[in-house]
Amino acid sequence: MALIKCPECQLQVSDKAITCPHCGYPLDTKAVKRQYNKSTKRKRLPNGFGTISKLKNKNLRRPFRAQVCVGKNFYGRPIYKSLKPQSSFETYNDAHAALMEYHKNPYDLDSDLTVEQLYEKWSEEYFKTLSNPSSERTVKSAWNYCSSIYGMRAKDLRARHIKGCMEDGTYIVNGKEKHPSPTTKTKIKSLFNLMLDYAEEHELVDKNYARTFKLADDIIKDVEEEKKDHINFTNEEMQKLWNNLYDVDYVDVLLIQCYSGWRPQELGLLKIENVDLDNWFITGGMKTDAGKDRIVPVHPKIRSLVKYRYQEAQKLGSEYLINCTDTKTHRSSLKLTYDKYRHRVDKIIEQLELNPDHRAHDGRIQFATMAGDAKMNEYAVKRIMGHKIKDITENTYTKRKKEWLMEEILKIK
Repeated sequence: MALIKCPECQLQVSDKAITCPHCGYPLDTKAVKRQYNKSTKRKRLPNGFGTISKLKNKNLRRPFRAQVCVGKNFYGRPIYKSLKPQSSFETYNDAHAALMEYHKNPYDLDSDLTVEQLYEKWSEEYFKTLSNPSSERTVKSAWNYCSSIYGMRAKDLRARHIKGCMEDGTYIVNGKEKHPSPTTKTKIKSLFNLMLDYAEEHELVDKNYARTFKLADDIIKDVEEEKKDHINFTNEEMQKLWNNLYDVDYVDVLLIQCYSGWRPQELGLLKIENVDLDNWFITGGMKTDAGKDRIVPVHPKIRSLVKYRYQEAQKLGSEYLINCTDTKTHRSSLKLTYDKYRHRVDKIIEQLELNPDHRAHDGRIQFATMAGDAKMNEYAVKRIMGHKIKDITENTYTKRKKEWLMEEILKIK
């Protein structure tokens, strides 16, 4: 062994050294490369652990496939089955971690996964992709009509079973049996389209039978007929509402909507910290840029109703202006959701014998109708209702004061 000088730091090192011990300079590049390749080479997986293979198609987003050894064949060769519910991964390490997780608690890859279990697996992932809570409610509502097949094996599911849910599915609400409407039938079909796409991708089923048939023409026709226009309340109906204020639950909330134009889902999101009882303005709103955090004047006719709800919220310790005090369960049930409001409006319509075609959105339609009859400024109406203003001058260059909005809303008598 002899001593040589390191080309980098000029200190003496052994001529057998691979790298300089002083500065780390590579003295034997071939040896360094061999050492690097040896250290980065993946270790052989233990016998019976499984395999991880990289599929050759370069366009795959998840090219690494994990398989589990489930036994040996007649010749003593291992039998592999794809890991479930997911067998494809973006990286080798992801696939290895999935196999490790499987071996912590092994399960039968040929287990009889039920339709209900499949729904739980799929919906847990699918709901994370949704930004609108109403979309999740729509899926859950459609799923309620499919109880007859909850216990079926997912791999036994066929088109006739899905059609059966669409035609004969039932759902019990307040002791009454409901059948799917034409629109709900389309939602059931859509639910199974997506859920079985997921199942097929994860090799939980062999085929997506929901996509083997199309909606019948009569269902499509019924859906078109079901899409009725929103309608405003007649003078007689408005008088009925005022006559039954506080005698029928939530009439006050419907009247607040009629004189302010809030969307149904916005009513439940109004916070008391954004209610100005001194100057009578409420800040709130959602859905669009024009609708978010907009200022809405409180019309004199509903000021006592707003104040009552405000004081009630304070007593309840709630941050929201409108609360569901008719539900005596846990605290979170106080919150007014779209579905809760819709059910309460339906009850008002039934009890007061109003037009049965009325829906939860019609209080907003009533405001727009009264605003038009009172000849309110077009842009004032749009600002209060949260509609987009396309006129560049009005939208960008005109700075309106909230007092102007109050002057305009007072035109409604």
